[in-house]
Amino acid sequence: MKVVIIGGGPAGRAAALELSRLDQEVTLIEKTHMGGTCLNEGCMMVCGLVDVARFLNDAKRFNEMGIINIKSDFTYKKVANGVKETLNKLRHVSEKEILEANVKLIYGKGIPYEGLVKVNKQEIKYDKLIIATGARSFYPPINGAKNAINYSDILDLEEVPKRLIIVGSGVIAAEFAGVFSSMGSEVHILCRNQFLNVLDPEISKFVANSLLENVNIHRNVNVKEINKDGVVTNEGTISGKVLMATGMIPNSEFVGAIVKKGHRGEILVNNKMETSTPHIYAAGDVVGGVGSTPIARMEGVVAARNVLGIPTQADYRYIPHSISLDYDVAFLGPENVLSDSKENSEKNKLQKTENNKKENEKEKKNIVTGKIPGTAGPGSFWKVLSGQTGFTHMEVDLDSGSPEKLYSITPSARHNMTYISMLSKLGHKTYDFDNFIESHPSTDSIYKLMRFFSKY
Repeated sequence: MKVVIIGGGPAGRAAALELSRLDQEVTLIEKTHMGGTCLNEGCMMVCGLVDVARFLNDAKRFNEMGIINIKSDFTYKKVANGVKETLNKLRHVSEKEILEANVKLIYGKGIPYEGLVKVNKQEIKYDKLIIATGARSFYPPINGAKNAINYSDILDLEEVPKRLIIVGSGVIAAEFAGVFSSMGSEVHILCRNQFLNVLDPEISKFVANSLLENVNIHRNVNVKEINKDGVVTNEGTISGKVLMATGMIPNSEFVGAIVKKGHRGEILVNNKMETSTPHIYAAGDVVGGVGSTPIARMEGVVAARNVLGIPTQADYRYIPHSISLDYDVAFLGPENVLSDSKENSEKNKLQKTENNKKENEKEKKNIVTGKIPGTAGPGSFWKVLSGQTGFTHMEVDLDSGSPEKLYSITPSARHNMTYISMLSKLGHKTYDFDNFIESHPSTDSIYKLMRFFSKY
């Protein structure tokens, strides 16, 4: 069987490796660089910048405490170049892994047709096709919107902007606000509605007041115009460099009418990643929804297995999410956090039906809430005196022992949430933590709440 995959990001790469593992003939077509947005312009880039921002925050904190005397000057261009160099190395590792798996890798723009893909003036026939072309920054219909930079321009800045104006209210906006405020920029976030509305209001408030305390967050703002010098809003004019962080839009315009698409261009799929056209599958950000690398990988594997007739469905229960700030902000729930871009897809209709069912059932459950401050440990010890150790919030159904909702803001929250996600999918309950033995010292407060609720 000949399988062609368009897109070398997390979804396409995972699909290619899975098919190769199952001894299939695979051709992977990538337009520019292996790794997609996550590796080249997104998650990994943010990791590099956040590491520097956290060091600057720690240096400032230790200076104020009189523990050290250090002047933490830095050159942004050197930081950016260091990030680029690291990303280039990671890109080569990703490419090498693909080639060593005997996947045929072609660089070029692939255009799909029924039964074949055109790339670099050649035609490649396929029996099955997987489209995994990702997404790009979305520019809303604001006058002069193209005057704003987006995440792909961050590493090309010559210096830290004196004032950075971020249009948007989600995870991307929060992470870049944290980075650049730590680097000395005066940061303003302009939210059309509320800030970080994917979080419960209590958690969003904590993030704004404790992790982004030096950031000016403007809620319910209407941005009327963006120019080279700043923005014009219903509240007045703010000058500075403008960064657009208003979400993503699928890269699907090139597929034409070969498959059905939703109102924002997302390729419509079911939970087997099957499109409206037999033998064509899609996975990752191009199908909309959760812009998450692990989800894209899962969808890529699901698509690959169904290509081979191995019945597999994507499982969107208990998805772990995280936001990279001075502390990790991680959250988990049995309901998937979906974006608007999938609201017309079959997958989202199924998810919404399930979520509504759970909301109706919630009233019948014996839901209780537990909260606990963050503990002293690696990454939080020197914040005990200021009371900035974070906290963990959990909602539990006491009758079943099932965690219904979980938020954790600690240095280790991202890692802890991953394993709680897996345990929850496997059906483990709070009472399974009765004899839990943790590693010590640790900043994990989740197990403490789990062990507490196991007594009831």
